[in-house]
Amino acid sequence: MTSDTPGTPQARAIEQVAALSSGPPIDPALRVTLNFHPDRASRGRPILTALAEDGRYLSQFATGTSNGGLTAHPGGDRWRWESRIFNGAYDDAAPRERPVYGALDHRRNPVGAAPRFGSAHFRLAAHTLARTTFCYPDSVREPTDFGTAERMGLIPIASADRQDALDDCIEAHLHGPVRLAEDVEALVLDPCYRGSSVERAARRLPCPVEWHPGFRLTVEELRRHPDYRGPEFVDLGARIAVDGVLDPRIVGTAAATGRHDPQAVKKVWHLLARFGAPATPAGGPTPAPR
Repeated sequence: MTSDTPGTPQARAIEQVAALSSGPPIDPALRVTLNFHPDRASRGRPILTALAEDGRYLSQFATGTSNGGLTAHPGGDRWRWESRIFNGAYDDAAPRERPVYGALDHRRNPVGAAPRFGSAHFRLAAHTLARTTFCYPDSVREPTDFGTAERMGLIPIASADRQDALDDCIEAHLHGPVRLAEDVEALVLDPCYRGSSVERAARRLPCPVEWHPGFRLTVEELRRHPDYRGPEFVDLGARIAVDGVLDPRIVGTAAATGRHDPQAVKKVWHLLARFGAPATPAGGPTPAPR
């Protein structure tokens, strides 16, 4: 069964959100992106290795991993938010049947629509829009504004809202499997991973690899923002920097050592993502030869 098969959890969820949505059809040139850290682990395996073996991008309910909060379990916050938005459609669904979360890249950001959740992103193919629902703000905030590909009134709302650059995403929910070979246009990586084990693992995926302009933050600039997440995270960032610079690979290496609180490293990433992002879109991601 697929997401458009009547009576499935996926079909019921889409129908529920469609009833709450309004506005014109989505621009078919827009894409949903799934941001993540490409150098982290999923159930003890490098995440790109796990993706290559499974062939699918799975939800937090199935993987048990997240770059946000770990609340995907019966009765947890993620379960409760989904139950509210989708009117209980997934309450009894198996973990692998639940939706995958991303964001609508309505600003055409070369680093993806939600860099808060990682330096890399999968850019999904246009046909996935038909089985995607949207909300603004994200589901953590229990939103009341929703959208679908046929009724997308969220972009003016999000564009007029003055949120921090890491918090202004139109959340996307992909209903049905996200298959790397069929549903992904490209995996877009930070150039700090060129020539690394991350690039080698990425080349084994059944989708093209592209590169965005890259995240880079000097310690000098980092120290100008002690109030953003807290001075202790600025200090941690300065300690793990290499030659006075932070990039995603350096932060990932620090996370892998196990010597730092994972939540503290996450706050360092937020600083890098917020203040070390590319200054301009610069024409979007650059394809790499395969």
